[in-house]
Amino acid sequence: MHNICFLGMSLSQGSSSLKRKRQESNAPSQTLSNDERRLYDVIRSKKDMGIWTRDLKRETQFPDSVVTKSLRSLQTKKLIKEVVNIQNKARKHYMAAEFEPSAEIVGGAWYVDGKLDTDFIKILRDLCYKHIQKLKLATLEDISNSIKRSGVFKAECTMQQIAEIVNVLVLENEITEEKSTGYGDFERIPIGTRCYRCTRKGGPAGEAMLGAMASIPCGVCPQISMCTPDGIISPITCAYYDKWLDF
Repeated sequence: MHNICFLGMSLSQGSSSLKRKRQESNAPSQTLSNDERRLYDVIRSKKDMGIWTRDLKRETQFPDSVVTKSLRSLQTKKLIKEVVNIQNKARKHYMAAEFEPSAEIVGGAWYVDGKLDTDFIKILRDLCYKHIQKLKLATLEDISNSIKRSGVFKAECTMQQIAEIVNVLVLENEITEEKSTGYGDFERIPIGTRCYRCTRKGGPAGEAMLGAMASIPCGVCPQISMCTPDGIISPITCAYYDKWLDF
């Protein structure tokens, strides 16, 4: 009934109605001072990367007092939010409220509020290893399905998270990566599919593995999902990984 009435409305009626709505709009972004508007526009232009306060002052050329006051007002109006930048946690970093921080800023799925979620990493690592051990030979899909059936996590683990854990297990020589030939142990796995098996009996080297995930550059690399031993992006050609090994 409401749809019919709206369609029957004359063009002039619709236009005046819309005008009234615009005039009566009281959205926070419509009540900004000139300084607040300038700061908000700069912050919003940075999208999911946000901006550091020092860079914000440099771009706007506003004095510290104006920036501080305007940022506080924009936060109160819920137009911007402060986010933790794992590259430098001491810096004040702001982002428009409509955006979610990029992995480069917050560290990706392994971080919560700027802190490495070591408990989650440890549990998922152990589960990946145990399911590979149980299956003897497993694809990423096998591991993912086994973890889902286990019901350990309320939220679903993504395939990317599982792949990242598995990649680190390979780098730590806890498991080996192989490609299916379609014969013998690989009979049920399509030819060419990547699969994994444990290199030894028992569980993974717990603390060493967790330490590796915390310090290895792979843990925060935005390209980790495309990194493979024989790919274009690879631990063999990674300059950051070489530096980590030298260290």
